Amino acid sequence: MLPEVASWLRRRTSETADWPLETLLAVKGSTRISVVLPARDEEETVGAIVSAIRAELVEQAPLVDEIVVIDSRSTDRTAAVAAAAGAEVVAQDAVLPEAGRMSGKGEALWKSLAATGGDLIVFVDADLRGFATSYVTGLLGPLLTDPSVGYVKGCYDRPLVTGESRDETGGGRVTELVARPLINLHWPLLAGVMQPLGGEYAGRRALLERLPFVTGYGVELGLLLDVFQEAGLDAIAQVDLGRRVHSHQSTQALGAMSSQIMLAAWSRLQRHGRMLPLEAPSTALTQFARGAGGHDVRVSDVGVGERPPMAEVPGYAAARRPMLS
Repeated sequence: MLPEVASWLRRRTSETADWPLETLLAVKGSTRISVVLPARDEEETVGAIVSAIRAELVEQAPLVDEIVVIDSRSTDRTAAVAAAAGAEVVAQDAVLPEAGRMSGKGEALWKSLAATGGDLIVFVDADLRGFATSYVTGLLGPLLTDPSVGYVKGCYDRPLVTGESRDETGGGRVTELVARPLINLHWPLLAGVMQPLGGEYAGRRALLERLPFVTGYGVELGLLLDVFQEAGLDAIAQVDLGRRVHSHQSTQALGAMSSQIMLAAWSRLQRHGRMLPLEAPSTALTQFARGAGGHDVRVSDVGVGERPPMAEVPGYAAARRPMLS
């Protein structure tokens, strides 16, 4: 491990227990805090997450100022469940409609900058099971207490749950097989970031609105690399959130996700001047599945779009929502 990485790990890694609620309330002052849940067809889990945040961090303790669910074209009752639990629900396509429609998680996260009013924004995936509000307080700790920190990643153990079986260290397959090798190869100073693809993280609006957003699954990696490029290693911190349980995707779906993450990494290598300009990579992914007559060929387009920094969008200032009461 590089000495710079070892030093960063010692200085910039903490645990949720290091950030008790009383400490955060004492330093919050006039800082406005938004919690954002990007959600698509998450009616089974989104309500419990919203309810916990509202009960513990809005009503019992005035830490969070707004909870916003960005509904990404759900076909189930996600919007109704989230609203009933106490979230402000915003349809993804209703935000900055003049910018057109794009798809993917990153699109919902990008749109959330215009759909919220907080100075600090906490992102939480809507498919979490066994959610605890310490996720939110932990991520806010470094931001509220250290002005030099601009971006905080959550890290955790990720069990792989399949039916009745559980592998306590089997989750995060794309992280271990794709993202971590890429980071260690090309961005070795970020080797200490334990969950580069994790969906629980927080940042300062002033930093987030200066960054482009990949619209697909590469959004988390793209943001991490762009924060590093824009603000440097010491602007990043990580907090151990304990354990994270969520739904898992099929191996073929993870293949498409991995492709989008590799495309995001390729784009940053080019943009940040880390490799010579090359012909753009193919976005066609060929996969195989055995059928009645042999192997069926399945070709999908894994290309992803990208949104510009929100601060550069002409309609952003006018569209940005005031803080909800």
